[in-house]
Amino acid sequence: MTSNPRAASSAILERDGCFLLVLRRNPPSADMYAFPGGRAEDGETPDQTALREFEEETGIRAVNPQLFATYDLKTHAADGSTSSHFFLSVFTVEADRGSVAVASDDAAALGWYTVEEIRRLPVPQSVLECAERLSSRE
Repeated sequence: MTSNPRAASSAILERDGCFLLVLRRNPPSADMYAFPGGRAEDGETPDQTALREFEEETGIRAVNPQLFATYDLKTHAADGSTSSHFFLSVFTVEADRGSVAVASDDAAALGWYTVEEIRRLPVPQSVLECAERLSSRE
C-alpha cells in the first residue's frame, strides 16, 4: 500500500551549544526526545507549522524560520505495511534569549542538550543527524 505522506514540521532552537528537545508523549515518536514539532493543519505552510508547534510545545514564540533539512519518514507495522508516513520539514528558528521553555501540549518534558548528551538519549535518527550537522558548523 502506498500512501501520500502527511506534512509535518519541527523547529530547532540552539543556545550556547545546546538544543531544545521535548520528550514526546504521543506516537509516532512517543517516549523519545525530539525537536518541538508536529503535523500541519489545513492551509498551513511548513514554516507556519514549525512556529505554531514550537510555541504550543514550549511556550516560546520563535521567529525567522530557515529550512534546514527535509525527511521522508515511514514507520512500519509488524506485517511490513506502512503505519505512518510523514514528510518532515526541519527549520532552524530564533527566539528571545530571555524566554523560558515550559513543556505543554504533546511535550511530557523538555530540556537543553548538547550533541554528546543527545547521542545518549532515545531520539529519532533525524534529530541526531541535524544536531550533529549544526554543531559541526560552529
